[in-house]
Amino acid sequence: MKLLVIEDHPSLRALLVEHLQHQGFAVDAVMSGQDALAAQRTTQYDAMILDLGLPDMDGLRVLEQRACGHHGPLPCIVLTARDAVESRISSLNAGADDYMLKPFDIRELEARVRAVLRRASRSTATLTCGNLHFEPQSRHACVDGNMLDLSRRETMLLEALLLASPRIVVKEFLEEQLYTSSESVTLNAIEALVSRLRRKLSTSGAQASIHTVRGIGYRLAPVSAHATND
Repeated sequence: MKLLVIEDHPSLRALLVEHLQHQGFAVDAVMSGQDALAAQRTTQYDAMILDLGLPDMDGLRVLEQRACGHHGPLPCIVLTARDAVESRISSLNAGADDYMLKPFDIRELEARVRAVLRRASRSTATLTCGNLHFEPQSRHACVDGNMLDLSRRETMLLEALLLASPRIVVKEFLEEQLYTSSESVTLNAIEALVSRLRRKLSTSGAQASIHTVRGIGYRLAPVSAHATND
């Protein structure tokens, strides 16, 4: 899952990014409303965390102009020091999915993010390919009931491939979803990640294989499909 954090306070912004990344999210962070709107024009996010007190515009304007995510209007949790009831009502009426007053417990914020994402999800059904099963809520992957030991990015890659299967996922889309805008991505980063996941699937006995579509991207298909790796 990819989040956009809009917070102008440097130390709080850094804390949010560090904690959420540690918990398995990909996170982009900006400090202004204009940067937030620009980020949404170029990147697909699953949810955003929005501070209302931004230096260039009221956060409610960002909320009202937010982009659509995978499942409709981008889910949003508002953060603010404004404790007036009217402010909370204005945020909710503008489309906020949840509201937290500063100061807050970052663990509670994480829990609320996950709750918002669950509500926004089109389906909580298990994703499958052959004997490979992936639970979106727990983010656990299993082969014949045996859990796979996957890194955070391997899990994100597997989910993206399963969601599209048997369609092709282009390499540029994977780079955008698996890495934040502040990270430098080497030319072979995706290839190396795919290679590690492919090896783990093979070792586990998964009846699913990642196929390279040269010059385009990758797709996940059941072994019985007899697709040929390039």
